[in-house]
Amino acid sequence: MPQWQPWPIDIVARTPGRYILTASSTLENNNETAEPQLHQEPAEEHHDHAHGPVLNPECTRELVIDVPAEDVARAWNKVAAAYRKLAKIPGFRVGKVPETVIRRRFGADIRKEVIDTLLPERFNQGVAELGIRPVGQPQVTELTVDEGQPLHVKAVFEYIPSFSIDGYKDVTVPKPSVEVTDEEFRQELEHLRESRATIEPVEEERALVDGDWAQISYKGQVQQDAPEGAEQPQPLSGEDTLVEVGGKDTVDAFNQALRGAMPGQELKVEVIYPADYSEASLAGKTVAYEVTVKGIKKRILPELNDEFAKELGRYENYADLEKSVREYLSHRKRRSVEGETKDRLFAAMGEKFSFPVPESMVQEQIDIRLERGLRALAAQGMQSEQMRQLDFARLRVAQRDSAIAEVKTNILLDRIAGEENLTVSDDEMDRELQIASIQSREPLDALKVRLTKEGGLARIREQIRREKTASILYDRLPA
Repeated sequence: MPQWQPWPIDIVARTPGRYILTASSTLENNNETAEPQLHQEPAEEHHDHAHGPVLNPECTRELVIDVPAEDVARAWNKVAAAYRKLAKIPGFRVGKVPETVIRRRFGADIRKEVIDTLLPERFNQGVAELGIRPVGQPQVTELTVDEGQPLHVKAVFEYIPSFSIDGYKDVTVPKPSVEVTDEEFRQELEHLRESRATIEPVEEERALVDGDWAQISYKGQVQQDAPEGAEQPQPLSGEDTLVEVGGKDTVDAFNQALRGAMPGQELKVEVIYPADYSEASLAGKTVAYEVTVKGIKKRILPELNDEFAKELGRYENYADLEKSVREYLSHRKRRSVEGETKDRLFAAMGEKFSFPVPESMVQEQIDIRLERGLRALAAQGMQSEQMRQLDFARLRVAQRDSAIAEVKTNILLDRIAGEENLTVSDDEMDRELQIASIQSREPLDALKVRLTKEGGLARIREQIRREKTASILYDRLPA
């Protein structure tokens, strides 16, 4: 789940006469020796901000922080002194700029750094006293900060409410067998044979029957009433087209006309295409065809033998192929059954343990799901311009229910992992990072540096812990 980081914070409301500031530092990089970022022009002191995301009132707490004026003054003087030491302003030597100039020129920046200096530790302390773990970013609804005056902050934030998971070990769902059946094995072999099938001419003189492929040429005219002088639909035509007689993708009118036809025979076929026909240009249309049967072809499936196995690649004989197919099916079925069963188990737990979820976590999960979907569309060839035309508001609404379910599952898994005292070892982390390095084609050391900087290592460790928890729950289900 999202880690608690007090900064940056969102300012979502402004009270007249109070400054609206957005802190720029984080708790991790806020320190006394950090050099201030100096700007030649003063920043604006008042900004209008759109309201942040709506928070779930069932998961929201408020924190008020008041810092005495003397503490504010000390912080203000210290920050101003740092600016004076480093500021480069035309007409003044470095370190000799009058303090009044520094405070006038960099007033807004100094205010921000004063906030960063005073608030993070106090936020953490206040949250610790509340005894809860915030998620997402706090939203500041009141902020008063002026030199020589007390600092006042009121912030709201979401947290995960406490709830009982008593009896989680008793929640069960059916656990289907992962054994591969003979029928599943036979079907997979048939798929392999069909992938290597060939279409061969039929030399004997006979009529077309179901299962044959008719080699035809055709001309077709769309039938429709058009006003006089209107452009007529373009005729359809094809040469040496193969049509499977009795095939599931062949329209019934062609099946009926071709059954029993002989090579060289000419046919007239009228086809009324259904309104939901897969080819949009023909959907709901009536087409009159003139068809000539030019030949008969047969789909030939290869024999399941050593030669077939060797043609597929790395197999020495048919027995080797059978073994590989069974192992592949077993792995695929195990993953499929385990994934579906875990989903049912998590859904059952979600029903048993009812609790509200923070809206910030839901929105983050929606972002993740949309990002995953956009990557898939990009892999399929969708261009950036096409993506920008998508209705993202509608897409977010469509993802909401699934996102809520995922957030609930993650919260439950984290709670159960704590109850089970589950941890992630360094070896487990290293294995996961090596896989990620290979998949991303990024050197392992560079990957670790990047993930450490982005906070990704914690997320990976968290995900491994959840997967371990889910596997334990699955393994405990009665067979």
